[in-house]
Amino acid sequence: MITGAPLDMLKENLPVDEEPLLLSEDVTTGLVLVDLVNGFCTVGSGNLAPQQPDQQIEEMVGESVRLAKLFCGKKWPIFAFLDTHRPDVPEHPYPPHCIVGTEEANLVPALEWLEKEPCVTIRRKDCIDGFVGSFDKDGSNVFVDWIHANQIKTLLVLGICTDICVLDFVSSTLSARNRGILVPLEEVIVYSKGCATFDLPVHVAKSSKELIAHPQDLLHHVGLYIARARGAKIASEVGFLVPVD
Repeated sequence: MITGAPLDMLKENLPVDEEPLLLSEDVTTGLVLVDLVNGFCTVGSGNLAPQQPDQQIEEMVGESVRLAKLFCGKKWPIFAFLDTHRPDVPEHPYPPHCIVGTEEANLVPALEWLEKEPCVTIRRKDCIDGFVGSFDKDGSNVFVDWIHANQIKTLLVLGICTDICVLDFVSSTLSARNRGILVPLEEVIVYSKGCATFDLPVHVAKSSKELIAHPQDLLHHVGLYIARARGAKIASEVGFLVPVD
């Protein structure tokens, strides 16, 4: 993990404007959870899972649980992507992960209860970009249909990885919004504390030609910066203007 001067320099030269977000019943808001699966979040659960407790990932899971409970309590719509791959279809450059039928491809234990909630739509995706992964063979798109059916105006996005699956989904969603595909969607908001990415230090990456260094804090910030540059808003905190039962 890189901290101190390099991270400070990055934040100084690529600042990310973050603001607190207060949700209101006056605006229909949907919550999107990206890949809160064991294979990315639970220690020791696969090739792309953390190998030891990770503070950034733990905070992301905690905030996802908190907001999912609040949304379900209000019966507000939730869309959860679960990264799920067939063993015979690799996803280069990543090693095999989240294979269908394994625990890696399932929700983390703290969110398993979402499967029984009527306001939750779950989509297993076989690619990085959840927007693309929402297309069915007949050309329909489950995510697009969810936006239309719930008349969502604001989208709040949390998940992993900030600079990969979250960023790709946000970028595609913003492009689709700009083309009028997602009416009435107006705003896409990424919650910084509700997102995380993985850490692969340079010295570890040098041990194999197959690995690419991936400093966690730097690329988490870069992911947020690019999402902001694409047109998303970045939330530093998320609360509610109305009492939550």
